[in-house]
Amino acid sequence: MAGRIEDYALIGDMQTAALVCRDGTVDWLCLPRFDSHAIFAGLLGTEEHGFWRLGPAHAADAQPPSADRRSYRGDSLILESEWDTPRGTVRVTDFMPPREGAPQLIRIVEGVTGRVPMRSALRMRFSYGRVVPWVHKHEGRTVAVAGPDSVWFDTGAETYGKSLTTYADFTVAPGDRIAFTISWQPSHKEPPPLPEPEASLEATEDFWREWVEHCTYHGPYREAVVRSLITLKALTYAPTGGIVAAPTTSLPEDIGGVRNWDYRYTWLRDAAITLSSLLRTGYREEARAWREWLLRAVAGDPENLQIMYGIAGERELGEAELDWLPGYEASAPVRVGNGAAHQLQLDVYGEVTEALHLAHMTGLARNDYASLLQLKLIRYLEDHWQEPDEGIWEVRGPRRHFVHSKVMAWVAVDRTIKLIESGDADGPLERWKELRDDIHRDVCEKGYDKERNTFTQSYGSQELDASLLLIPQMGFLPPDDKRVIGTIEAIQRELSTPDGFILRYPTEGAHEGVDGLPGDEGAFLACSFWMADDLAMIGRVDEARKLFEKLLALRNDLGLLAEEWDPRLQRQVGNFPQAFSHVPLIDTALRLTASGAYGG
Repeated sequence: MAGRIEDYALIGDMQTAALVCRDGTVDWLCLPRFDSHAIFAGLLGTEEHGFWRLGPAHAADAQPPSADRRSYRGDSLILESEWDTPRGTVRVTDFMPPREGAPQLIRIVEGVTGRVPMRSALRMRFSYGRVVPWVHKHEGRTVAVAGPDSVWFDTGAETYGKSLTTYADFTVAPGDRIAFTISWQPSHKEPPPLPEPEASLEATEDFWREWVEHCTYHGPYREAVVRSLITLKALTYAPTGGIVAAPTTSLPEDIGGVRNWDYRYTWLRDAAITLSSLLRTGYREEARAWREWLLRAVAGDPENLQIMYGIAGERELGEAELDWLPGYEASAPVRVGNGAAHQLQLDVYGEVTEALHLAHMTGLARNDYASLLQLKLIRYLEDHWQEPDEGIWEVRGPRRHFVHSKVMAWVAVDRTIKLIESGDADGPLERWKELRDDIHRDVCEKGYDKERNTFTQSYGSQELDASLLLIPQMGFLPPDDKRVIGTIEAIQRELSTPDGFILRYPTEGAHEGVDGLPGDEGAFLACSFWMADDLAMIGRVDEARKLFEKLLALRNDLGLLAEEWDPRLQRQVGNFPQAFSHVPLIDTALRLTASGAYGG
């Protein structure tokens, strides 16, 4: 049985990632890429769908014991878990070395005190748990083969097979170190080289230490910021610079419900705000790589900008349901691919343009095609900004004139005007200034409720939407504008949970609401960080700090956040870990630090 979402740790090699539970079970791993088929899919099903457990031996009819302590080794993605047992203490170190050859997951067992009986149970199931591989020995190594894939298992411990599972039973004493490694390789190729676990551990630690040294943030929230930055780096597909929204699919926003989506792709919106955070904390190389990814993905067809792409820029992300997987805690269906890829979301044009603008303003080396792309995007918006769309939340109900979408269209035009005024691009300046004014006037006339003194979710609606919190952050209106303050206060009244966190928009229980889906969802963590930002911007800095620190307390023991927080169940929900939660954490920390609004 899978653990709670917050029970998992992330390890990865910047091409894929694994989730490791407190009991030492790897319940999720896709090889060789984030968006490949999973070989361990127990997270979305049962142990029959693949897992790898490594920990103290326990009775067959008992639950495997959870680690008594776990942490990342310093500022790295190396996980260390320790168990105190009646016979002694043992440590397991889990990591994935930054990839040079075959992708590897390495687990090193170390005796600390006493003599501790241990067990490794490895059950590989290819194609998201559906295919049992052919497992056999090859020159003393264990290899599992299914179609185009092979996974090689190497260890110094003796292994045996039972019930289509590979086991190793062994005992460790103080100073003993026994390594276990799985390596992926196309099945038609020669075996991957024998792993070197200790050398790989040292190289992995060196990589993360050197990477973190580039961080320019040294404020009071450094621990939280650095862990979020490491998480964002782990979600970056190194060969292309694309950034996945999360390394998982179908972890539910509503436990037992249908709000289950595949997040293993690059959303332009998520990646753009991630680029912003990286630039503001000193990571220019990652920002440059993302810009190059964007230009390749969009190249030749900017008028048909998609909201998301594959991690190498693929356009076709067809959605399918895996009916053999029961889903996380019976939250079905399990989906792979994402049918929202071809939605119209006009706000994406604003996010992309804002990211390119920030890259330009922070001195990232000029790219002429980036400027050309920006101009093409505005020419598209000239003809289409007045259309309804699906909006930032990818609603599967009817299209609407979402206020946030219009605001971000204004942002796109505004930032492009600034680019032209700087002398780095040519365009119809006066015409686009008129366009900027037209969009601004349209939003203020049709998206604002004078009686309630608040902007609304869409033109003519009464509902609120937490995306309206971005109005002052994007510079659409100043923070002290009465309409901005009224909107912030209305969202606090109408979209807050009892513990003060923020919902995206109203959902209506079993009835289909604006998003076209049944059921409810938790508080959206990004929106709660946006609220803290806005409170700081309007001078309520002590309130902002308190909300921010309540949000920090929602992180799991390793500093990781999912997409949402369920206030009823008091647990994290949604795909995990979520870039769209860690980015605003960084942004709010920077804002509060700049304002001096922090305790201690």
